[in-house]
Amino acid sequence: MIIHTQRDGFAHPLPSEITGQEIYQGRRALIQRMATGAAGLALAGWAGREALATSAAPGKNAALAATKSTLAGALTMDKVTDYKDASTYNNFYEFGTDKAEPAQNAQTLKTSPWTVEIEGLVKKPAKYTLEDLLKLSAQEERIYRLRCVEGWSMVIPWVGYSLAELIKKVEPLGSAKYVEFVTLVDPKTMPYVGSQVLEWPYVEALRLDEAMHPLTLLSFGMYGEVLPKQNGAPVRLVVPWKYGFKSGKSLVKIRFTDKQPATAWNKAAANEYGFYSNVNPNVDHPRWSQATERRIGEDGLFAKKRKTLMFNGYEAQVGQLYAGMDLKKNF
Repeated sequence: MIIHTQRDGFAHPLPSEITGQEIYQGRRALIQRMATGAAGLALAGWAGREALATSAAPGKNAALAATKSTLAGALTMDKVTDYKDASTYNNFYEFGTDKAEPAQNAQTLKTSPWTVEIEGLVKKPAKYTLEDLLKLSAQEERIYRLRCVEGWSMVIPWVGYSLAELIKKVEPLGSAKYVEFVTLVDPKTMPYVGSQVLEWPYVEALRLDEAMHPLTLLSFGMYGEVLPKQNGAPVRLVVPWKYGFKSGKSLVKIRFTDKQPATAWNKAAANEYGFYSNVNPNVDHPRWSQATERRIGEDGLFAKKRKTLMFNGYEAQVGQLYAGMDLKKNF
């Protein structure tokens, strides 16, 4: 089934067209399928990812010093996902819709010099260099779960600081209710921004109180190093209680507004991707369940799926943000 959106000529892709389902079900599952001759469609994507993984190891990028966070909810006892998986299995549609393509294609991205412009309903609009942002607050390492709407998850040690530190510095006006995040759009270095998969640039947004929550992270690195390009270098958002597409990558603009912004996936398919997109096992995607998830690295055809946790396991920290809201209507 193809879901048509309000945009003329746009057909929302099937999950298999986006993710390569055989890939995320695991290498051992793929080998089993190969033995029966049923692996042809997944083979090319997996082979590309395996080739990248041979060199995808910590130490490839510059170190980014950080202290362990003491913030409640900023660390988890879950096993951390291997770096090679976190850096070669990515959603970054500007560089391709297959999970292996961002790592293959993103190396053309130029991350220096880099600026992030703050605009809209603030007392102190400004244009920050990457160096300015890095100096704004001490870096912390926070181990967050990452849950993606397609049904897979990871656990990643991010490096950065609360976005609230930047927000307080620019002093939002009393009329500011939302914060909009805009990703770089550069056809010279981002080969897929000419596609019709989404409208470009990629835009995401949060309510101001969500953006101000201490768990909302402005991230510059992971695994103790600067961000790989395919993971959103040089600066990205991490909102751990929401599905991964809410965490904009390669940010170039942060805008404060009094109206709820139109966001990329909500514009593409509003019935599938709500503005809030909180991780909620009780609200299914129209075409698949969100009740369980597959943790990347726990491979195998018969590997047991995990139960999806409300707010991705951060309910104690963020549940009060949505008190009194109908979370099925405001999905």
